[in-house]
Order: sequence, then C-alpha cells, then structure tokens
Amino acid sequence: MRMACIDRASPALKQILLKLYCAEKALEIDHHLYEFGSVEYHIQSQASDPQLAYLSISMPPLCHGVLPKELSSKTIEMVKGLCPNVVEIIEPAKEGYQLTLKLNLNQIPRNKDYDKIIREISSVHSVILSSQLKEILWNVNSDDALQGMYKPIKLVYHPREPFFLIRQPQRIIAVFPIRFKEKSDVTIATTFFQELVDVGSSDKWAKVPPCNWSAIPPPELRGEAFEDLSTNGGFFTFDISSRHVEGNRLDKTVWSLLNFSTYVRYHVKSTKGFIQRRMRKRLESLVEVLHQTNSEENEQTKEHQGLPSANTFQY
Repeated sequence: MRMACIDRASPALKQILLKLYCAEKALEIDHHLYEFGSVEYHIQSQASDPQLAYLSISMPPLCHGVLPKELSSKTIEMVKGLCPNVVEIIEPAKEGYQLTLKLNLNQIPRNKDYDKIIREISSVHSVILSSQLKEILWNVNSDDALQGMYKPIKLVYHPREPFFLIRQPQRIIAVFPIRFKEKSDVTIATTFFQELVDVGSSDKWAKVPPCNWSAIPPPELRGEAFEDLSTNGGFFTFDISSRHVEGNRLDKTVWSLLNFSTYVRYHVKSTKGFIQRRMRKRLESLVEVLHQTNSEENEQTKEHQGLPSANTFQY
C-alpha cells in the first residue's frame, strides 16, 4: 500500500505553529484545536515571551482496555525524539491533557529547515498513535495466544471506523469493516478491493502482507458487537507475519494500518472525480457533434428551399 497521500502532520496545527514562528510581532495565542472528533490541541503563547510556546494534547487511547490512558515510557521517548533541541516535555502535563510540550521556537533555525522541523512537531499525534499500535502488536494477547485464545482487539483511530487485530501464532490478522453512505462508493470500493487482492497475490508483491476481501465477517470476529459488524462494503483483511513487523518494516506496517480506511476513501473520491471529468468531457464532445450536425442540417434545408446559405455570400 502506498500512503503518500496521507500526511503525518496535522495541517491545522502546523499552520498555527508557522504563524507563531514567522510572526514579525509577538503574538498572544490561546487556541483550542479539535481533530477526528476526539483529539484536542491547546496552543498557548504569550506576547511577553514570544520565543516560547506550549502545546498540550488530549486524545483517547487507541484501544480501551489494552492501553492505559496515560502515555507509556516508550511513547514519551518517541515524542522526545521529534526535535530534541526544540521540544521539551513538561511534567506533569496540564490538567485534562495527556501531554504538554514546551516549544523553544528560538532553537528552530532561520533557514529552509524550519518548515521541516515544524512539520515534525505537528506530527505528534501520529507519533503517539504509531507508538501505541506498536505496543499492541508487540504485547497484545501474548498470554492468551499461548493458551489458544485469540480475542479480537478493537482499535479506533477515526471515529465510527474501528478495525480489529487478532494475534495468532506466527501472524497477526487485521480486519477492517468497510462502510459507505452512497451505493456508488460501495461499487467503486469493492472493485478496488478485488483488484488489490489480485495484485497482492502476484509474485511481484510477494513480500507485502497477503490480503483478502469478503462480504461477510471473518470467523475471527464471531461474537463482536452487531454495530461493528454491520457494513455495506464488506471486510478487508491483512495477514501480517513476523517479518512485516521487524526493523524498518514495522513503521510502514503501522502507518498503513492506521490509514487504510482513509486511503480507501481517498481512492474512492479520486475515482469518482476522474469518472465525472471523463463524463463531462464526453458530454462536451457529444454536444459539439450535435451542434455541428444541426448546423449542417440547417444548411441543407436552406439549399433545398432555394435560400442562400451563409457560404454563398461573396465579399
């Protein structure tokens, strides 16, 4: 899967931080920003000390019951690694938030690299989620797996779009229930899924996780809540082996899982736009042909009636 269309950084957060950094005059900012319906950023900066800004973030855990509400030490370390010279973690975090960062804006170089650094800071939400999913892939159901019990773990990245992980010996199954509001979207998506399965089974893509699409829930999801299994786009499944979560592949696998639903919707939207453009172009061509045919018929009618046509006038 190619996720080039998905940006790890929050566009809205990046815009605010750029505004702070590039401001010619000191700014007083106390701004709340909401994303995905459940993620809250709080950005603060005082005009009396424009070189400092404070960023607090509140977000639910990726999986209730498996991960604690507080951020783990591994996640904290990943956040610290964003931009060590610029980002400082404040402990304890501001009340009501899981994380508060102190941003030393004067440590951001005044050259072309500033945009890259601010983009990195704006990706803090993605860093936290990626870290949480890595912990789940490493730890979830380890005791149950030894006893032959493979309980699905429900994860929620985007509201109303949960997906499931089932850890089994030597592999992890990721299942995505697919829902759309419009029937045309379902048609485009199911066609895309079938093509994705065909391509994924080819020798060229033998190293990527095998995938499958089905209109009915896989047996691993038996017993899950009815609302989670009620779909009109079926269920897409990835079969992830140990080699897909080793070394640098782990980051790619995690990011692809977190954004698979977004990628599918992006593809459906792009396909609909392409179809509409082709139909519009085809309609314009047909109108042009009809207009030309109508003009020729008018000319022939005038000639048949003995009336001078536009072409008979001499100048």
